[in-house]
Amino acid sequence: MGAEAMVGGDAVFRPVRRGNAFEETVERLAQAVTLGVVAEGQRLPPERELAVRLGVSRVTVRQAVRALQQADWVVSRPGRHGGTFVTAGSRAGWPPGEVGERPAVRDTLAFREVLEPGAVELAAVADLTRADRDRLRCLLAECEAAEPCSYRQADSRLHLALAEAAGSASLLNAVAEVRDRVNRLLDSIPLLATNLAHANRQHAAVVAAVLAGDGPRARAAMLDHLEGTAALLRGLLPDP
Repeated sequence: MGAEAMVGGDAVFRPVRRGNAFEETVERLAQAVTLGVVAEGQRLPPERELAVRLGVSRVTVRQAVRALQQADWVVSRPGRHGGTFVTAGSRAGWPPGEVGERPAVRDTLAFREVLEPGAVELAAVADLTRADRDRLRCLLAECEAAEPCSYRQADSRLHLALAEAAGSASLLNAVAEVRDRVNRLLDSIPLLATNLAHANRQHAAVVAAVLAGDGPRARAAMLDHLEGTAALLRGLLPDP
């Protein structure tokens, strides 16, 4: 069944923004499932069609479908009548039994969007010592070199160091709190290699802006980074 025949297909399968194309493609495909545009047992539109409608490459579509396969939301079947089909139980969006334990998605993302861009903007105009600068470079390198099993911890250390560089203990405490909430959400979805590579490029942009003393650029780079994470979480962990 093509997207044209799906109720709500035009609203879900619309062009994504270029900044976080992979993450937003995952979000759109996940929304198609959670909103019932593509019901359990039904087939997603073909890769070529999705690429055209979403305004992304077929490679991006393929990577996004693979992410949903890792999350056990869809399964691909070969053959003449094959394709990518929505699996049973996929609309739950999170492991059973964790709904009451995980933080609210929208509240956490809103809290984070207010805090972290402001923190890096302050860090960019702070009087950073040579040790402060070396520490940020070192933590960035650790994040880029981290294995998947240790990536979340390295990522957290970098974000906390950026907040600490702002020079406000209260702000650092708030960032630590929201980071804990974000990590518990991220632990409910698979680690996606494409997203990690993208996140590392965004981390580098944030750190470069902070070290250059460019507050507005640091804020914009952090907002772009947070939106990528938010797109994945909104798609794969919708609020109940």
